[in-house]
Amino acid sequence: MTTVHPTDPHPHHRPGHPHPYDGDPDTLDALESEAIHILREVANEFDAPVILFSGGKDSAVLLHLAVKAFWPAPVAFPLLHVDTGHNFAEVTAFRDRTAARHQVRLLVARVQDWIDDGRLAERTDGTRNPLQTVPLLDTITSHRFDAVLGGARRDEERARAKERVFSLRNSFGQWEPRRQRPELWNLYNGRHRPGEHVRVFPLSNWTELDVWHYIARERVELPSLYYAHRREVFRRGDMWMTAGPWGGARDGEEVCERTVRYRTVGDGSCTGAVDSDAATVDEVIAEVAASRLTERGATRADDRLSEAAMEDRKREGYF
Repeated sequence: MTTVHPTDPHPHHRPGHPHPYDGDPDTLDALESEAIHILREVANEFDAPVILFSGGKDSAVLLHLAVKAFWPAPVAFPLLHVDTGHNFAEVTAFRDRTAARHQVRLLVARVQDWIDDGRLAERTDGTRNPLQTVPLLDTITSHRFDAVLGGARRDEERARAKERVFSLRNSFGQWEPRRQRPELWNLYNGRHRPGEHVRVFPLSNWTELDVWHYIARERVELPSLYYAHRREVFRRGDMWMTAGPWGGARDGEEVCERTVRYRTVGDGSCTGAVDSDAATVDEVIAEVAASRLTERGATRADDRLSEAAMEDRKREGYF
């Protein structure tokens, strides 16, 4: 079996020109070392781990770290994506291509399947992002996954800032903040009862800027929509939205073509683009460094519903 080396070329770097990383290499090395240690701890402590892989930048970095953690052996865990059916085409194509490139098993739980057989119903607002919880929990149960790894970071949102690296979920897949365990001296507690599982966040201590510096240094490939491109969009509230299987412009919303990029990717019905000319990794890093908003606060409508929106969803079993 051939395995792709984790440092293959990145399409948004000029060939033959090493990236002039201008962050703190010691900090980045420490974050990488911590994440690789966590991945190896999971392989040692759990029987059936799985990595959540949406094709977004954080999950791409997490997979890259897993490749490095187990090199030259193949990645020790399968990948799982809960596909709303409203994902951007560029992202699902990248997801499939990346899993095949690294020869990692990819499981896809499609929200549409749960809608078709009556386990879920479409929401009146058209978004499917909140519908991911039931397929996620059902898939965890059916495959008996006991550790579910994701690329969530503490700097993204207040509820995620409360998470430990190893975060226990009860037998209903729910998050109970009061049951969070101390992690002194980076000692991680993976104990759980039958039916429970642990969510694991190797990128907990990273920031969005750390992620982008790491993408630059390691030449991690990403879906093209993370970089500036021309796209037909329409204004909804204070975000630029685009049409797709989830619908399009409503009365009074004018479609226009703009140069935009996405800071985060997810359900297209609630994920907006930002005006940007940042077409390279260096330009994205400069843009992120100057931003006063997190990527979720800037471009995810579902996270703006209330101060406690994400925490409520996490309590129900959302990642």
